[in-house]
Amino acid sequence: MNDYYQVLGVPRDASPEQIKKAYRRLARELHPDVAGSDAASEERFKDVQRAYEVLSNPDKRQMYDLGQDPTAPGGGAGQGGGFGFQDIFETFFGAAAGGGQRGPIPRARRGQDALIRLDIDLAEATFGTHRQVPIDTAVVCPTCAGTCCRPGTSPRTCEVCGGQGTVQRVARSFLGQVMTTQPCAACHGFGTVIPEPCTECAGEGRVRSRRTLEVDVPAGVDTGTRIKLTAQGEVGPAGGPAGDIYLEVRERRHETFLREGDDLHCTLQVPMTAAALGTVLTLETLDGPKEVDLRPGTQPQQVVTLKNLGVGHLHAGGRGDLHVHVDVQVPTGLDEEQAALLRQLSTLRGEERPEARLQAASSGVFAKLRDKLAGR
Repeated sequence: MNDYYQVLGVPRDASPEQIKKAYRRLARELHPDVAGSDAASEERFKDVQRAYEVLSNPDKRQMYDLGQDPTAPGGGAGQGGGFGFQDIFETFFGAAAGGGQRGPIPRARRGQDALIRLDIDLAEATFGTHRQVPIDTAVVCPTCAGTCCRPGTSPRTCEVCGGQGTVQRVARSFLGQVMTTQPCAACHGFGTVIPEPCTECAGEGRVRSRRTLEVDVPAGVDTGTRIKLTAQGEVGPAGGPAGDIYLEVRERRHETFLREGDDLHCTLQVPMTAAALGTVLTLETLDGPKEVDLRPGTQPQQVVTLKNLGVGHLHAGGRGDLHVHVDVQVPTGLDEEQAALLRQLSTLRGEERPEARLQAASSGVFAKLRDKLAGR
């Protein structure tokens, strides 16, 4: 497929005015009446005309940017009423000057792509899920089966253009009298007319309908992940090929776990005595209850990692880890007996008058992670 942007010498984000200006310049340089009848120049002139035909039409340009050539056979030439934006230079020079006569454009055109948001929770992102997604879209008209005609009738060859889709006329230009080619006004370039349109779809060949998509969401998806459903979008006019649907995932915030890539983080609050003496606690994870072994002398902000309890890897298989951040709770509101026991402990440890030891300020691993994800 030719690079039409390169043919016109414009960037891919060129504005319509830039495309038009580049086309006018090249068309004047390469027109046979100016450049002569050199075969290479004539072929280059045809390439410029084809490039402008596609890039000057928003629908054709979108199709081209998606990887399809609207000028190729069956590629959807004429999509979106492309003849309504006929080449500016061809208005002066027409088919006789550069490209040969065009044939009729097909009625059937590719349907538009659609982007749908899919909200999922953390468990669904972790293990994958199967979802049913209802959508309102265009489907082939059940009455006319995409022919656009009332049952029992068929399209009729246009009497004005004889089925060519275009008509020719003689016009005068700054280079003299030339033959020009324009879309047929009677059939709008299709070469046929619909004498009796289908009453259900009003001659469009498609109707709106609600249907349900069956979607397998793989493990490991994250906010922003897009799932492509090929040819599941709306059917094009006259029963044309269906477009694609893109499901864009948005993961809901979990009340306990914070996700970073394929790893999960959570905070586990434990009493000071449990951290000092060590204990085994039960933590409710996405995989069910799991034991967390706290060693004696566990410190605040210490991290205990539970392997393979994170989110599933999207492409590589396996899973991330669950990182448990320990939050040691200092007791408050002590009664006299509890306070006496703590004073006795401090005496036994020689900590009645502890020495202050300064250290570099640190917000802790989990706090840093929280601030990072919060954008602070």
